[in-house]
Amino acid sequence: MSRGTEPRISIVTADGFVLCHECRVADSFWSRLRGLLGTTPLRAGEGLFIPRTSSIHTHFMRYPIDVVFVDAEGCVRKIARDLRPWRVASCRGAHDVVEVPGGRCDELGLAEDAVLVQSARGVCLSG
Repeated sequence: MSRGTEPRISIVTADGFVLCHECRVADSFWSRLRGLLGTTPLRAGEGLFIPRTSSIHTHFMRYPIDVVFVDAEGCVRKIARDLRPWRVASCRGAHDVVEVPGGRCDELGLAEDAVLVQSARGVCLSG
């Protein structure tokens, strides 16, 4: 994954399970445009947090990812598991998206209605 200057956060479930401990924040036009394009596969613990979006694509990517759609309160609305390259995923009502390595959500047993929080800066997704 790119080691740029984007801010990084940790995202955990309300139960304390770490979804990603080094999650790059794509909060600028350019970081959102690039996303994970042209990167090596995400390693365990890595991810990408995309605020203020309800859809993503995996065009030009070379590896599958799990995509977690979260509403404004931090509640998981939908999980697109092992989304392969050249796919599109969206979720009505989603406010943010977290992209993690394919299979990570199954490893954690993450399900819809789970609550996620950001832990690095003390800012909660869940308000």
